[in-house]
Amino acid sequence: MRIPGATSRSGLACGILGGMRRFFGPVGPLMMSLALVGAVSACSTDENPGDATASGTDTALASSSAPSGSDTGGGQGSSLWPSNVVVGSDDPQPARGTVEVVRELEHDPQLFTQGLEVSDGQIYESTGQYGSSQVQRRPLDGGPPTVSVPMAADEFGEGLALTPDTLWTLTWKNNVAHNRDPQTLEVREEVHYDGEGWGLCFDGAQLVMSNGSDQLTFRDPVTFEPTGTVDVTAGGTAVPWLNELECVDGEVLANVFMTDEILRIDPTTGHVTAIYDGAHLQQPRPDSNDAVLNGIAALPESENLLVTGKLWPTMYEVRLGG
Repeated sequence: MRIPGATSRSGLACGILGGMRRFFGPVGPLMMSLALVGAVSACSTDENPGDATASGTDTALASSSAPSGSDTGGGQGSSLWPSNVVVGSDDPQPARGTVEVVRELEHDPQLFTQGLEVSDGQIYESTGQYGSSQVQRRPLDGGPPTVSVPMAADEFGEGLALTPDTLWTLTWKNNVAHNRDPQTLEVREEVHYDGEGWGLCFDGAQLVMSNGSDQLTFRDPVTFEPTGTVDVTAGGTAVPWLNELECVDGEVLANVFMTDEILRIDPTTGHVTAIYDGAHLQQPRPDSNDAVLNGIAALPESENLLVTGKLWPTMYEVRLGG
């Protein structure tokens, strides 16, 4: 999905200037002069696309960090992403729920969390950023990673999902999913897909994947071939920026990028049935625009979840209520 706002600041300023010329004509010389100064400044200072490296540009626009730098005006509080999910007036209306903290666990604050999974007492976690993306497995009870496998330097890691015999991991813009051995985490096969990769989960029969839009794609857990899609709505209004996913009891839990909200989605209809507010988690937040909620894992034999965020020093076992 192409992220709006990627247009350069100079192009925006120059367009505004042209519109003001047509509108004001000769009767607004002062306004034109002021606009000209601002527009020329922006045009002259805009980055040269030819000078930007692919990794530098992409990091600023990555699904789970985009745009994170001050140069793009993004990050938490950016007007590009609403702080809350927009709910329309149609039925069914989603219920409003709470996120109750059961206990806190340590989390490596260097991890740029993208995907999270818990199985057989082990945490599987995939991380992002060019040059430092990795997949690791470590004990749920604490301790260093048992296994950690780096991704290629040109890959920005995204979500993951565990099936009975495969750990699937996504890349953001490489259009490649990795079929990994769940024990060694080594790549056994690469599979191509169209579009961007954001979140992934396994519901016991099929994979569910997000790409940053309002659409979820269902995929065969063996071949990764798409088998269908569903558009996600809340009160009849489309819900874009679907990010990290977790499949639980026939439903899909989804974090919405740059918000602290977790959605419960009916995968058959695409309707959001509940919205849970996790704004109280990890407060105060680490001093980074990237330090947003991004990691949801169901705890086996429990109704609780494990939740964390990028660069967070804490993971939370939580219970969704309401």
